[in-house]
Amino acid sequence: MATDRPDPARETKLAKVHDYYRLVDATDVPGLIALFTEDAVYRRPGYPPMRGHQGLRAFYTGERVIESGRHTVTSVVVQGERSAVTGVFEGVLKDGSEVSLEFADFFVHDDADQRFRRRDTYFFAPLV
Repeated sequence: MATDRPDPARETKLAKVHDYYRLVDATDVPGLIALFTEDAVYRRPGYPPMRGHQGLRAFYTGERVIESGRHTVTSVVVQGERSAVTGVFEGVLKDGSEVSLEFADFFVHDDADQRFRRRDTYFFAPLV
């Protein structure tokens, strides 16, 4: 049953998702890491799972092959503790090549403060 009443938890989750992309595009590593719980897990194709703030910091300050770019979010669906995002990333890799690709992200939010406990990223790229 649909309702017009605001859902503060849903609005907080939406804001956290949009904050994530704003912060990652601005290369604000401390800010984006603060959006994750201390024991968060991030899974991304081509990398072992990144665990906790230390693993996220290592990824965003060194291991990530992206030099710079911009995410454009095309949809966000929030249901319960989960958010699903689709979008397009356009940017430059550390090797100087330009990239434009679609992505899907899935976040699991912590009940206490809505920070991310888990993130899984998928890319629409011809691999097989």
